Amino acid sequence: MKAPESLIKIRNELDSRERDILSPFACLSSEAVRETGDDKNLKGHRQGFSVDGDRILHSLSYSRYIDKTQVFYLVKNDHITHRVLHVQFVSKIARTIGRLLRLNEDLIEAIALGHDIGHTPFGHDGEKILSSLCIDHGIGFFLHNIQSVRFLQDIERKGKGWNLTLQVLDGILSHDGEIYSQALEPQRPKDFRSLKHEMRRKGEDKDYAIRPMTLEGCVVRMSDTISYIGRDIEDAIRLGVIKREDIPDECSRVLGNTNGTIVYTLVEDLVTSSLDVPYVSFSSKVGDSLKQLKEFNEERIYKNHKVKEQIGKITLMFNLLFEKYFQDLEQGNENSGIYTDFLEGMSDSYREGRRSPEIVRDFIAGMTDEYFLKQCYKHLVPQIKQNLF
Repeated sequence: MKAPESLIKIRNELDSRERDILSPFACLSSEAVRETGDDKNLKGHRQGFSVDGDRILHSLSYSRYIDKTQVFYLVKNDHITHRVLHVQFVSKIARTIGRLLRLNEDLIEAIALGHDIGHTPFGHDGEKILSSLCIDHGIGFFLHNIQSVRFLQDIERKGKGWNLTLQVLDGILSHDGEIYSQALEPQRPKDFRSLKHEMRRKGEDKDYAIRPMTLEGCVVRMSDTISYIGRDIEDAIRLGVIKREDIPDECSRVLGNTNGTIVYTLVEDLVTSSLDVPYVSFSSKVGDSLKQLKEFNEERIYKNHKVKEQIGKITLMFNLLFEKYFQDLEQGNENSGIYTDFLEGMSDSYREGRRSPEIVRDFIAGMTDEYFLKQCYKHLVPQIKQNLF
């Protein structure tokens, strides 16, 4: 069905407005590139990056954010940040920065919404455990940013994928907010061949450095750090892991000692330091304090024995469940959940193009915390029956 001429006219006017008002360093919607097809063939008023944001928002992977851990897992507290809330924080912060720098907010939003879709159950601990299992099975490191691209491009829609733009996929792949950066400049140019090369290299060497191809991608990467650094402190205080007075004095003096103040200070400093230049950066003073605060969080929160007290049990369950599904695939046990809940209806290109460990990796990575625990209870805990027949 052909779109009405009036709607096509609206899209053309939106494209023209971008050229007039956005920064010369912004990525225009008219520059969107897809691996198959062309944004010129899109129907109606929506521009390319806006379409990508909608596709991510309506994906099955996005709906599973609701029960995925951010930092603290197996904790019964309704006010602790989960992955879905973190993603919303990143999107809001990044769009605010993008607006002030006159960048493409649709591109920023799409990258932000999709950046953590590949996260495993139980957050970064689950990621490290699954990565170890992947290495043991000869399929390279598991990294959630690579998995986010896999889900959106190769696994969603039963293997058809969403055919997202290069700029959005690149921003998702390159978003790593755990890496400290005082300044970040886009790495141009890129194409789908270089995207796949970076995914392959990163899977072989997790320390292989990649940078976004757009300034919008750089903003999301910085916003990832801004969104979690103070929020994790608030959650840790709420759970009794640390006290507010434990925050280093220099960090409190420069950045503040509440999440709201920390976010405001970082956003203001980043925007002030990044106006009318082809990169984003913090000032040296704020950047140094941010680095110190990240180190504080790492030692006092993320490595805290209270946070890690159930890691042994989680590791055991990952190992047993991975082996269970691996054997089900090798033996063709089609009653297994990996067939009924994942592979059923999956495209031939997906099923035939992946080895058993890769399929198990994709299935487990997509699980929510609750679904993972249900599978462990179903498959790993002896069940009492009323009778044997």
